[in-house]
Amino acid sequence: MYGRMLLEETGKSAIRGVDALGRVTLLFVQSTGLFLFRHFSLSRLTERIYEIGVRTLPLILLVGFFTGMVLGLQGYYTLVRFGSEGLLGPAIALTLIRELGPVLTAIMVVGQAGSSMAAELGIQRNSEQVDALEIMGIETRAFLIGPRLVAAVICFPILTAFFDIIGILGGYVTGVTLLGLHGGLYWANIYNAVGWNDVSGGFVKALVFGVLVVLICCYQGYNTHRQTAAFGARAVSNSATRAVVISCVAILASDYIITSFTI
Repeated sequence: MYGRMLLEETGKSAIRGVDALGRVTLLFVQSTGLFLFRHFSLSRLTERIYEIGVRTLPLILLVGFFTGMVLGLQGYYTLVRFGSEGLLGPAIALTLIRELGPVLTAIMVVGQAGSSMAAELGIQRNSEQVDALEIMGIETRAFLIGPRLVAAVICFPILTAFFDIIGILGGYVTGVTLLGLHGGLYWANIYNAVGWNDVSGGFVKALVFGVLVVLICCYQGYNTHRQTAAFGARAVSNSATRAVVISCVAILASDYIITSFTI
């Protein structure tokens, strides 16, 4: 009896997962395709670049600087035990460029812009603004979601680059200014250790994370009306919460997958 119920629930969950994956994939293809090839709007794209990129940049710089300082502090006291404190620069740079930079940038964007995307689209769906746009003959996926996806592809690598640079500077402040390492040695070792493969791998992750974050957040908000457990304001808050949680899990899971193929 219980085994049958468990099997049924597992099957239902698998079907719902496949259905959601299909809906997300169609949303991505239709939104980007319709926006780029039929309903391109530079003004809409500029608005979304400001929303995702410009408004998030101060947070990225702040978090990146303190992340670099913490890495410098922890890395120094670890490396000094082995007499390798001169390698502090490469340790900080490679950690930021290959892993922490793309991941933390994506998570910061989720908190700053992703949740607001899901909430905004959820409110527009519940207040029937989306239906009104469709009645007027406006393609809502191209109008509401397409510009955000294209803006994410543009903004995420740039934000990641800023995070990496300011993080390395934060490590310099800790390692050289506070702990007394030689500044020239710090930069020289970074120059010798960091290669184009490291940088390009970080940018690939940034692109993947950008598409995943914006797609998940927009999907949750755009489909708020499909929720059966809540209505109205509660449905919007649930959509925003689910968007943040699922996005963070997707970032970490995809980070592992990409790293396992590119390491």
